[in-house]
Amino acid sequence: MGDWTPATVDARLESAADVFSMLPEVKPQGYFNAWPEYFHSFADTVGQQPQMRRPRPSPREITQAEETMLWLRWLDPDDARLLWLRANRTQWKPICWELGISRATANRRWQYGIAVIVWRLNGKRVPGKRSMEFVVDRAGQ
Repeated sequence: MGDWTPATVDARLESAADVFSMLPEVKPQGYFNAWPEYFHSFADTVGQQPQMRRPRPSPREITQAEETMLWLRWLDPDDARLLWLRANRTQWKPICWELGISRATANRRWQYGIAVIVWRLNGKRVPGKRSMEFVVDRAGQ
């Protein structure tokens, strides 16, 4: 595929983060509840607000999210962490505190990480002797 852009990669990362947040939590093996299931009668539910649940992701969405997670292995571990935190819609300030970098550096490294993924998905080799700015500028083309 040669039609990947930074916007589509960013949207796909956010979609993957949403899918993983909708999956049920991981519990230890053998975890169970011995209490019987309680069925509420109509009188118990009068006046209560209904509990809304998000639908579970489809198998296709889970597969796409897993493929998206594999893209992060092309990056430096700190850059991959930065991209994943931004995909989970974490604000810049906690990211900068966690990674110990400034806001400008975090934004530059985020753009570079997205650009590296775009280059790789479009079948190009990321030049090792070029600047981060060159890689970011050429990723949108």
